[in-house]
Amino acid sequence: MGVRLIKISVIYFLIGVGIGYYMSTAHAYNLTPVHAHVNLLGWTALTLAGIIYILFPAAGKTKLATWHFWLHNIGLPLMMVGLAFVVYGNESLLILTIIGANLTTLAIVLFVINVLKNVKQPESE
Repeated sequence: MGVRLIKISVIYFLIGVGIGYYMSTAHAYNLTPVHAHVNLLGWTALTLAGIIYILFPAAGKTKLATWHFWLHNIGLPLMMVGLAFVVYGNESLLILTIIGANLTTLAIVLFVINVLKNVKQPESE
């Protein structure tokens, strides 16, 4: 699960950088919230979660890790598509932002539970 999270996180990094590049060349910064969320919740958070799952394989092998992965990677794109429409003044897809935010938040809650439950100090020899 750790490697899977790191691999998908670099896709979010590419998307976030692409949005930032577009904004800087077009001098249009409407998508700043999308850019920030993709980089923080996609690139940074998932990279760190992947590293944690690699360092603590017991946490990465749980159903909580699987649920975290899928809810996060369904919720974040939904939230970002909805948010992109909203920042351009079209609230017709606001429901995507709401659903996506709830799924992503649930994913993070599951990640926190997983870490608190399954990340343990290695036993000394």
